[in-house]
Amino acid sequence: MPMPMEYQRASEEFERLLALARDRAGLTTRNQTYTMLQAVLVTFRARLTVYEALSFAAVLPAVARAIFVADWDPDQPTRPFLSRELMVREVQQFRGDHNFSPNTAIDDVAAAILAVVDKGQFSRCLAKLSKEAADYWQTQ
Repeated sequence: MPMPMEYQRASEEFERLLALARDRAGLTTRNQTYTMLQAVLVTFRARLTVYEALSFAAVLPAVARAIFVADWDPDQPTRPFLSRELMVREVQQFRGDHNFSPNTAIDDVAAAILAVVDKGQFSRCLAKLSKEAADYWQTQ
C-alpha cells in the first residue's frame, strides 16, 4: 500500500493552515501563528475526555493532529467550557510573553481549520461532542 497522501502532503497542508490563520489573525510570523494555533488546540483539548479528544484529533490534518496530542497528559481532569472571552484569555496566556494571539484567536484558528479539513467528517465529529465543544469551532 502506498503512503497516504495525507502524510505525503503534510508539510504543504500545514503551511496552508498556518498561512490562513496568520492572515486572518493579522500576525506576521510563522512562530506567532504556530503559538496561536497550538494554544487554541490545547485550550480545546483540555475540555475533552480522552475518547472525545482522540475522535477530534482523527479529523485534523496530520501536523495539526500531532500538535493537538503533543505533550498531553490524559490524566489531567477535564476542564469546563467557559465563556468565549475567558477561553480567549486562556489562549493568550499560553506561553505568556511569546504569545501574540489577538482577541479573535479562536475564531481565526477555527476559520483556518475549517478551510483545510473534510467538512463532512469535521461536522460529524462535532455532532458527537457537547454543544459547547461544537460552539468552540463556530466562527463569529
